[in-house]
Amino acid sequence: MEDPHSWLSLKNAEIEVRNIKDALVEADPTNKAYYEKNCKDYTDQLENLYQKYQTKFATVERKDFVTGHAAFSYFCRDFGLQQNSVEDVFAEGEPNAAQLAELIEYSKKHQVKTIFVEDMVSPAVSQTLANEVGAEVQTIYTMESHEDQKNYLERMQDNLDKIYSSLK
Repeated sequence: MEDPHSWLSLKNAEIEVRNIKDALVEADPTNKAYYEKNCKDYTDQLENLYQKYQTKFATVERKDFVTGHAAFSYFCRDFGLQQNSVEDVFAEGEPNAAQLAELIEYSKKHQVKTIFVEDMVSPAVSQTLANEVGAEVQTIYTMESHEDQKNYLERMQDNLDKIYSSLK
């Protein structure tokens, strides 16, 4: 199943910003310098955040985390991490008893201390999993809804901080 959450990757976001800039330049060539400057400024911010966390994630032994649904495959690709999820990539349905037991076993084996839950996913199953393994539940952003009045960079910084902290 293909993960549609490409925007949760800083590297993909850089590509998306450049594509938007190119479309704006094509539609409004007289403001090309303006669009190119804004693109460079924003992609520099994205790249700086990526580089900072590329270095940080390289220092942790644990490379896996658990989320409410499987939205972070591109994020994981960028940083050499692995996600395990309560729900599938489209957040459809809850796990059956066997799947939940498997997640409990996985979380215990990997000493998972944080279960991340997204804004648009019911926290009930994530809370049950956390209770079973002695973990805490923390909110993480998928940016599929208007969350906390934060912009993209602020939400990604929050995600990066939380995931990194959970792996230390």
